Amino acid sequence: MSAKYKILVVDDEDDVVQLIRQKFRRQIREQEYEFVFAQNGIEALAKLQEHPDTDIVFSDINMPQMDGLTLLGKIGETSPLLKTVIISAYGDMENIRTAMNRGAFDFICKPFDFEDFEQTLSKALKTSQQIKETIQAIQENNILKMYVNNSVLQFMCCKQYEESLLSTETIEATILFVDIVGFTAISEQEAPAVVINLLNQYFDIMVKAIIAEGGYVDKFMGDAVLAVFRGENHLARAIRAGLSINECTQSIERPASGVQAFLPKVSIGVNTGEVISGNVGSATLKRFDFTVIGDVVNTAQRLQSVAKPGQILITGETFEKAGDLFKCQKVGEVSLKNKANLVSIFEVIPTR
Repeated sequence: MSAKYKILVVDDEDDVVQLIRQKFRRQIREQEYEFVFAQNGIEALAKLQEHPDTDIVFSDINMPQMDGLTLLGKIGETSPLLKTVIISAYGDMENIRTAMNRGAFDFICKPFDFEDFEQTLSKALKTSQQIKETIQAIQENNILKMYVNNSVLQFMCCKQYEESLLSTETIEATILFVDIVGFTAISEQEAPAVVINLLNQYFDIMVKAIIAEGGYVDKFMGDAVLAVFRGENHLARAIRAGLSINECTQSIERPASGVQAFLPKVSIGVNTGEVISGNVGSATLKRFDFTVIGDVVNTAQRLQSVAKPGQILITGETFEKAGDLFKCQKVGEVSLKNKANLVSIFEVIPTR
């Protein structure tokens, strides 16, 4: 079990090591503090490489080979977030000013006033912990942004987030459903690593096209993607994203290493209208999926299921709403699951 905090002390005087070990023997025994010692700046840099989890550095100024002020500059270059407290045997203002200008967190003077030493150490560790928590929050936020669209993130920052976790709304949106045709066959024949790498390659193409048109990925479903477009011109933006996905995936000519001779194409369904937007899941498990549901979503998926490789299908109603924005040709009337009547469908034709 490692100590809660790790402190590097850099000083060429042996009695400093003994004093610190004696003064903080309880904290060392209880594994609150772990002290690492070095006798000069060069050795200190090596210790920092050996102990990258160091929280705080205490460094004397006058040492052989590399002095403390030089070490302070080196730490600023390699570990700018690591806080360094300078130890001065003289307490002269020139050294103090130089240390502060080079980024020292604080300074203490010899001979040690251990009450001051402890207070300085506590303050430095508190600051170090705040920095770590801030960095962790930023990293978690960036990871969250990879999986959640921006409107949801803004919603999560609201005070009413917990109260309105189960709230829903009806919105006007366009649904884009994209599936990789024949991918199941590839997954049964190729090595798992090859399958995942290829799937991620396709997904990356889809996501870039969706984001470029202002949409967001609602979810990945096996080898399919459900995307949602809201706001101004959401239908046109969704169709443009579909055309871009189709073009980019069809232009892949050389199979990835280890993959069979052919690469699959995609089939796409696009539908527009009112959808229900909200959190769906289990309160018992405290697991929810912010998603869209409704007939418009289901129809987009069923349009994709009847689309051939390389096809983008829309309904007759969506065709009328799209107007003359895109070149389309009528495919015919098909029977879709849970639809009492035949549905007129059109194929969106690329113009280039």
